Amino acid sequence: MSARRLPTRVAIGLTGTLVWIALALLVAWCAAAVWYDGPANRTLAAALAAAVVVIALALAWWVRPLHRAAAAVGAFGLLVVFWWTSIPPRNDRDWQPDVARNTTAEVDGDLLRLHDVRNFDYRSETDFTERWEDRTYHLAKLRGVDLYLSYWGSPMIAHTIMSWDFGDEGQLAISIETRKEKGEVYDAIRGFFRQYELHYVVADERDVVRLRPNYRGETTYVYRLQASPERARAVLLDYLKTINALAKQPVWYNALTHNCTTTIRMHTRHTQENAPPFDWRILANGYADQMLYERGALDTSVPFAALRERANIDARSKAADQDPDYSRRIRE
Repeated sequence: MSARRLPTRVAIGLTGTLVWIALALLVAWCAAAVWYDGPANRTLAAALAAAVVVIALALAWWVRPLHRAAAAVGAFGLLVVFWWTSIPPRNDRDWQPDVARNTTAEVDGDLLRLHDVRNFDYRSETDFTERWEDRTYHLAKLRGVDLYLSYWGSPMIAHTIMSWDFGDEGQLAISIETRKEKGEVYDAIRGFFRQYELHYVVADERDVVRLRPNYRGETTYVYRLQASPERARAVLLDYLKTINALAKQPVWYNALTHNCTTTIRMHTRHTQENAPPFDWRILANGYADQMLYERGALDTSVPFAALRERANIDARSKAADQDPDYSRRIRE
């Protein structure tokens, strides 16, 4: 064998190995998709998931030559992917009370009218008085926008909430979440599959913000973004366009591609030329405040550690729990 042919054969062998590794990952994902998004009957779902693996192994074993076997396994995996992408989201499920309604918006010049804004009064996380309100805001009064980060476990992961400041008309908070059915709980793995519809909770801060530090025990921070009122308005209007669209045509939530932070990035990119490049902290969003500080999107007149300490609202939120002036007090 010539020395010239050896590197070529090594490269071909390495390529083949990488192809089969990719196919193995595809088959594993397909089996998981059938398990999570297949029949509600768990026994049948398990049998079908096992069948996916068996069929893929049979194709890999019996089809020859190997490149045809790889093509056959890949085609079979794509059939499963096609089935998975055809599963439709719905708006007519038996929803939990806190996500039972879709907010809709009307913009008439300077006037913003919102229907079904959530403003629940909580006694505990699961004990509350439901209150859905119609509200009006004047876009000319928009002064800026704040970002909340709320942590419930790992410092790498947080829930993000945007809140628009309309001055004497108050704050309007929007939290991008999963829309859960009655009896359903969020599961991080299930979030990667077609288990939850995407939902925009449009709410009073005393509802959607207070809930997290006061009744869920989460550690919560608020930061004023260094964005002009015009920029804040453009992002809000892009939000509202999606909110109205979701009321008519639901969309699936995805923990990787369509979550509380990647969706915020989508809205900001829609309204910004020369948007900043992707950063790993968009996925590990518990560090999003550090990323924004480095980009100059937060107040950089003080060190980041001091800014973060000042941004923590846990004690102020609990002290202001029942106060109608909640939003002002947590910012003192």
